[in-house]
Amino acid sequence: MTVAVEKLITSDILKPGRYLGNERLAVHKAWDKTAIRWVLTYPEVYEVGASNLGHIILYNILNAQPRQLCDRAYLPGKDLAAKLRETNTPLFAVESKRSLTEFDILGFSLSYELGATNILEMLDLAGIPLTWRERQKAVEAGGEFTNLQSQFPLIFAGGQTATSNPEPYADFFDFIALGDGEELLPEIGLVLEEGKQAGLSRENLLLDLAQIPGVYVPQFYDMAEDGSVHPRRSDVPKRILRRVATPIPAYSIGLVPYVETVHDRLTIEIRRGCTRGCRFCQPGMLTRPARDVEPDKVVEAIEQGMRATGYNEFSLLSLSCSDYLSLPAVGMEIKNRLKNENISLTLPSQRVDRFDENIANILGGTRQGGLTFAPEAGTQRMRDIVNKGLTNEELLRGVKTAWEQGWDKIKLYFMIGLPGETDVDVLGIAETVSWLQRECRGKGRKPLNFNLTISNFTPKPHTPFQWHSVSTTEFKRKQNLLRQEFRRMKGMKVNFTDVRISAMEDFVGRGDRNLSKVVRRAWELGAGMDSWYENLDQAFSAWGDAIAGADLDWKYRQVENGEWNLFHAQEQNKSPDAENAQFLNPHSLDTPLPWDHIDTGIDKNWLKEDLQRALAAAIVPDCSFEGCSHCGVCGTDFGHNVVIESPVIPQFAGDFVPNTTKAQRLRVWFGKQGNMALVSHLDLIRLFDRVVRRAGLPIAFTGGFHPMPRISVATALALGATSSGEIADFELTVPVDIDTFREELVREMPTDIPIYNVEQIDLKTPAATQLLETAEYLITVAALEETTPIQWQNWIDTIKAKDELWYEHTTKSGKSQLINLRDRLFELELVETHKGIAESISVIRYVGSYRQDGFLLRPEQILFMLGIVGSGEFQLLHIHRNRLILAV
Repeated sequence: MTVAVEKLITSDILKPGRYLGNERLAVHKAWDKTAIRWVLTYPEVYEVGASNLGHIILYNILNAQPRQLCDRAYLPGKDLAAKLRETNTPLFAVESKRSLTEFDILGFSLSYELGATNILEMLDLAGIPLTWRERQKAVEAGGEFTNLQSQFPLIFAGGQTATSNPEPYADFFDFIALGDGEELLPEIGLVLEEGKQAGLSRENLLLDLAQIPGVYVPQFYDMAEDGSVHPRRSDVPKRILRRVATPIPAYSIGLVPYVETVHDRLTIEIRRGCTRGCRFCQPGMLTRPARDVEPDKVVEAIEQGMRATGYNEFSLLSLSCSDYLSLPAVGMEIKNRLKNENISLTLPSQRVDRFDENIANILGGTRQGGLTFAPEAGTQRMRDIVNKGLTNEELLRGVKTAWEQGWDKIKLYFMIGLPGETDVDVLGIAETVSWLQRECRGKGRKPLNFNLTISNFTPKPHTPFQWHSVSTTEFKRKQNLLRQEFRRMKGMKVNFTDVRISAMEDFVGRGDRNLSKVVRRAWELGAGMDSWYENLDQAFSAWGDAIAGADLDWKYRQVENGEWNLFHAQEQNKSPDAENAQFLNPHSLDTPLPWDHIDTGIDKNWLKEDLQRALAAAIVPDCSFEGCSHCGVCGTDFGHNVVIESPVIPQFAGDFVPNTTKAQRLRVWFGKQGNMALVSHLDLIRLFDRVVRRAGLPIAFTGGFHPMPRISVATALALGATSSGEIADFELTVPVDIDTFREELVREMPTDIPIYNVEQIDLKTPAATQLLETAEYLITVAALEETTPIQWQNWIDTIKAKDELWYEHTTKSGKSQLINLRDRLFELELVETHKGIAESISVIRYVGSYRQDGFLLRPEQILFMLGIVGSGEFQLLHIHRNRLILAV
C-alpha cells in the first residue's frame, strides 16, 4: 500500500523537497521484480543523511545486487512528524512512498552515542515495536519470514558507535552489522533471500545471519553481572569479527539532492583506516589497517563524478588525508583536467605536519575554503602522551606555510582532560596559539586569526584511554582557566563543548545493556538529537530523569566525578599519584568490559601496554610508514596496510580564469510542474548550474573574486506553486545551435521542469528580470460556504466594475502604506467552478502587474478582493503561473 504523501508533503512544511525521492541518480526499482527490499534509514534530517558518504555507497551497492531493492528514509522534521501522527500515516521510504513496514529489512546508521533516540523516533513513526522482544511477540503467530502485514521488518544498525559498543542499544535491534558494509550487506541480502524462500522462522533466520562474520545477534547472548557478554547457545561465535572492506570509489557517485545539504559536493574516499595511533581516537583504532586507493581510480571517479553530478566542488575523504602520499599528485591532476570549469577541492581536518606547498596548491580554486588542523594539545609532553606524533617545529611550519599561501584564518582543534594533563598543559593551548600568531606576522598582511574548538576528552571503547575519565567539575575548572587566558588575546574565536554533553556521551558510550531502558525513557521524555541544539537544558534534564528512573543515577555520578564503574569496588588511592596508580592497577585493567566480545582485531593487552606507554610519554611510530606496532590487526581476518607510493606530481597548468566572453544570449521558457513545485527558488538556481555543467554547455562567467555562471532566472515562484511560463537567460562563450542547446537542457533537466521554447536574443537586450511587466495566473480558490457559479461570477464582475480596492501593505522597514489593488489588476475571469467535499471551488484567471520595482499583484491579494465583495471566508488552494509577460 502506498502512502498518500501528496496530502502530507506540501509547501506548508519546511523544505518539502527533502521527502520527494526524485534526486538525480536516485534508483527506482520495480517492487514486484525484487525478492528482498531494504530501506537504509538514516536517523538524522535529510540534509545530513543524504550527503553522508557511507549512506550513498551502501545505497548504490545494494541497488546493484540482482533481485534486491534499496530505498531510503530519513528522520522527518517536526512538522511532517506531527502530520504523520495526526493522520495515523506511517513513516515511508522516499523513493517508493511505501510504509517502512512493507519492507523486509531496515538498516540504521548509528554513529553517535546519543543518536539512538532518533532511531526510536523513526521506529515509532513507522508503527514498528521498539525492541526485538516486542517485535518477536508480534510475529510469533505468523511464524514464517514472508513479511506479511502481521509481521515487521528485521531491524539492524551499523556504523562506528554500533561497532564500538552495541550493548546500550542491544534491546532495539535484531542484529548489528560490525565494521565495513560493502561486502557484508550483500551477504546478508543473500541469506535473507534464501531464508525467505525457505519460509524460515524469524529466530532461525537470525541464527543463519549470526553465522556471517560481522553479524552480531544480541538475543543470542546474555549479559553477566559484571557487564560482560557471552553466548547463550553453542552455535553462535563467542566473539564477533569486525568486517573490513576495500574502498571502491565508483560507488561514491550518486544522489544529487535538489535541497542544499550539509556536504553539498562530490566526496571520494582516498584512504580508509588510520595507523597514526592517537590514543584517544576511536576511528583510528576501529578502521585498521590503512588502505590506500589506487590514484588512477581516484582520478577516474572524480572526473566521472563531476560530469555525472554537475557539482562545482569535490572533497577527498580520509581520517588523515595528508597520509595519502598521492594526494598532491591526484589533486593537481584533477585541478589541471577541470581547470576551465571553476571547480574547487576541499579537504577535512589535515595533519599539520604534512601540510606543505604541494597540498596548498591543490586546495580551493577561485573559492579558497577554510583550513583545519588538530594539534589536540598545547604542549609537547601532552602531544607525546596522546601519541599525536607532532612537534612544535612541525606545527609552526604547517601553520606558517598556510599563512604564506594566503590563508588568514585557520581552525584549530584542541582537547582538555587527557590522562596526565596538568594546568601547565591546559594553559599551553593559549600559549601555543599566541606563539603561532606572533610567528605569522608580516607587512601588508592581515594578522592570522584562529577559530578554536576546545573539546572535552571523552573516553571511547577499544582505545588505550578507555580506562580513563575526568570529572565534570575538573572540566569546568580547566575551561575557566582557558577563558581567562583568551580574554587577553585578540584575533580568535573560541568554542567550548558543553561538559554535560561530554559526560552523557561517556556514560552511554561505555555502558552495558542496562542502558537500553535509559535510552528508551530519554526518547519518551523528548531527548531527540535536535533537542541538544534547541534546548540543551531540557535535553540534559530528560536524560537525567531517564537515568534516575532506571536507578542508575549512582553510576552516572561516578562518570561526573571521574570514577568509572570499572573501579567502583576499589578503594580510592589518596596519594598524589592516585590517578596514575589507579589506572595502572593490573586488576582494574583486567576487569571485563561490555564490549570485549567485539573482535576489532586489536589485542586488549596491547591497549593496556599502550596506556602505560602513554603515561610514560612514549611514542609509538605510525606502522604504515615505519615498523610494526604489534597491535594485532594485521593478518588473514583484517588484511594488512596498503600504502601506495605517489606518482609524479603533474606540472601546474594554471588557475581557473573565468571566461567572461559573451558570444550568445539564449532566452529559455520553462515550466515547474509536479514534485519540482516543492523545490525552492534557490535550489532551482543551483539545479540550473549543475544542469549546464552536466550538459557541458559553454556558459559564461562573471568576473571578480567569486565567478558565477551567467544564468539569470527572471523571478522567483512561490514554493508549492506550479508554472508553465518561467523565463531564464543563459549567456554563452561561444554560439551554440538552438536546437542542440534545447536538447541538452531537456536531457539533463528533471522531467517536471519541461523546456517549452528557446530563442536567441541580442546581447544588448535587457535581462528578462528588467523587462517584466505583467503575469498571468490561474488560481484555485475555495469558498468555505456553499456558493453557486452565479455568485462566483457576480463577485468577479463586481471587482472588475470597481475603480478602487484599497489594501494596507507593510513594507520591509515595517511602515504601512495603502495601495489600490485595482490599479494593478488588468484582466479577471472565472474559468470554472465545481463542488468540493465541504466547499465550493473555483478556478480564476487573472493578469496583474508584475514589475520588479514592487508594483505587483499577488495571488493572495485576489482573495483579499473577493473578501471585500463577497461573503464568508476564502482559501487559496493552488497557484499556477501561466506566463510572464515582458515589455516589448
